[in-house]
Amino acid sequence: MTADWYVLIEEDTRTTQRADGTELKLHRWALIGTHRIGPNRTQATAAAEDAALNYLPGILARHARPGDEPARHALLTQDGAWIVLVKQRHRECHIRVTAAQFVHSSEEREAPPKNLKEKFRSAIEGPPPAVKPWAWTPEDQAGQT
Repeated sequence: MTADWYVLIEEDTRTTQRADGTELKLHRWALIGTHRIGPNRTQATAAAEDAALNYLPGILARHARPGDEPARHALLTQDGAWIVLVKQRHRECHIRVTAAQFVHSSEEREAPPKNLKEKFRSAIEGPPPAVKPWAWTPEDQAGQT
């Protein structure tokens, strides 16, 4: 497997909900684009910077007129991610642009279907125990060194 680099673009998708007479503005990051750059980290970093300084979020692009250029405030974080505030007229959007290295992939696997005997057994015995959630332990780190 090659260690390809990608540029990831995320948008802060805000929705407004009303509950008990109060207006709630709910923010959620949504992955909008994954762009394969190649094996060169320097190119991925440059592409991430270019995307941060030029990418126009969909909500602004839909309402833009020819020649419009939105205001843009870009911040580079210590970990190399770009946080960008883009404003145009009364609309504003936040985007996050990062260069990321592809390191792992696995395919989905489904358990085989239960036969009739197993269905009856699970109906009588109840549901199986819940899957134990992931947790990191210091022993995991010791086994890798």
